[in-house]
Amino acid sequence: MENTPDLYDTLFQIFGQYQHWADIRHLHTLIWMIIGLIRSKTVNLPEWTPFVRSRAQYAQSTVRRFSRWLNNERVEATRLWEPIIQTALQEWGQYTLYLALDTTMLWGRFCHIRISVIYRGRAIPLIWKTIEHRSSSIGLETYQDLLETAAKLLPEGVNVVFLADRGFADTHLMRYLQDSLHWHYRLRVKSSFYVYPRGRRRIKIGRMSLIRGQALFLHRIYLTKQRYGPVYLALAKPLNNAETWYIVSDQLTDQNTFDEYGLRFDIEESFLDDKSGGFQLEASLFCSADALSRLTLALAATTLFLVCQGVEVVASGKRRLVDAHWFRGNSYLKIGWKWVLRAAIAKYEIISQLRLPPVPDPEPAKASNRQAHKHQRKRFFSEKNFFPA
Repeated sequence: MENTPDLYDTLFQIFGQYQHWADIRHLHTLIWMIIGLIRSKTVNLPEWTPFVRSRAQYAQSTVRRFSRWLNNERVEATRLWEPIIQTALQEWGQYTLYLALDTTMLWGRFCHIRISVIYRGRAIPLIWKTIEHRSSSIGLETYQDLLETAAKLLPEGVNVVFLADRGFADTHLMRYLQDSLHWHYRLRVKSSFYVYPRGRRRIKIGRMSLIRGQALFLHRIYLTKQRYGPVYLALAKPLNNAETWYIVSDQLTDQNTFDEYGLRFDIEESFLDDKSGGFQLEASLFCSADALSRLTLALAATTLFLVCQGVEVVASGKRRLVDAHWFRGNSYLKIGWKWVLRAAIAKYEIISQLRLPPVPDPEPAKASNRQAHKHQRKRFFSEKNFFPA
């Protein structure tokens, strides 16, 4: 353990294996940015400087180095990211992979669009872009290029289920996912959508009568005035006062449909990691969409590294060295984060490759057996099915 390489050497070994760096100095700077993010827990560039080893005598020189990198047109963020995420996902052929699409606003000026891989309670960025747009509402034409790129990054043979909230649900997206990408989907739709059950008059989804704790499944129905379909619909009114869920799918729906769609909320947790819950993204105050996209590369690389480290810690049975919970109470991101921070003191080994195993989570997070059982009981609804003639 005395010869354990430091964090910089380890990260250089991991990210330096990809032979697509236009300038090796770009890689060196990215690694110091990752270390700055891990050590300082913020996207404030001056806060990274104490953790950088370089020949620069003044902190301002290091800040300028980071700023030049973020504004350098030669640093093509998504092109640099693609082989990295492909390596992490290379074992997923023939497995089912859940992808989630969402947006987040920055300072009311920039709209950040991201497609992420849902993995064990967190969302790993797959592809993204930031545009100057004062609303989180965007049309298919704005993010279709991301869908096309995402399809090229996935392993051959992987079964994809695409998740998105009602702000993205439209029949153009459904048709594109099914006909062009050959992906399955679980999309939440608005209560104003018209439904055409075969042999019945059209009705708005929101006018369908449901009582608390009841789910309704409609099979082979048609949506909107364009009568797109056939599709499958899952409706549920939870026992608590939460709003009713309307989920449309290209496959037969049942209670598992709600669990599948619920995975989409992991991308909201990912945005929370980027912002107040982790890296404090909004502290960066960048005023360039391109610079924000490059900054996302550093965030994505850091997130992937920490999650992969957390996965290895749990798989090796060493979680309780850094997680104080009896059961797994921290996310894989936080477990990996704590392990890396502790490694410098305790000489813990750090991973040497990025890998997201496709096997089921060996230790799902839970506060206690009692809470897990309570949550499991709450998710069930009484069922009512409608099959058209």
